[in-house]
Amino acid sequence: MYLIEPSGWLANAIKHRSPNYNQRPDLADISLLVIHNISLPAGQFGGTYVHQLFSNCLDCDAHPSFDDLRDLNVSAHVFIDRKGAVHQFVSFNDRAWHAGMSQFDGRDNCNDFSIGIELEGVDDISYTQAQYTELIAITESLQSYYPAIITASIVGHCEIAPGRKTDPGSAFDWASYKNALG
Repeated sequence: MYLIEPSGWLANAIKHRSPNYNQRPDLADISLLVIHNISLPAGQFGGTYVHQLFSNCLDCDAHPSFDDLRDLNVSAHVFIDRKGAVHQFVSFNDRAWHAGMSQFDGRDNCNDFSIGIELEGVDDISYTQAQYTELIAITESLQSYYPAIITASIVGHCEIAPGRKTDPGSAFDWASYKNALG
């Protein structure tokens, strides 16, 4: 498990402070965990493009696929790379901009009450054991710190934005992940 500091930061994560966040409407309302995937360019792993995107310093001329990312302000609370390194961009106490237009359990604007974790990956390529190990440890810590995050409120981006998003995709092993949470 990870220690979550009162400031909302994981004690042992690599910290990068994204400018893409704002204050939550109600800090006591954190009750949803959203699992995402990301790779830049799509299907390529490693490098610093994801960090640059979350920090608003991505050179959108560096790859043709980045043109759609121009003027995009996005972030996640945590990013777990293929090797299992954990990078935190936004304090859990703040609202990261990861879910976009979304709805869960009849509630709109999931960013208001959720935590977003990005796994380096794509929908149809298996995630690494190192990623699952860290994701499980972080999830257990979050559930301990934010008891309203129950297993039933851990979802994929695809579940809160159906028709718009597909991540974390068919390669994500939900059964193994949720069984590991107990």
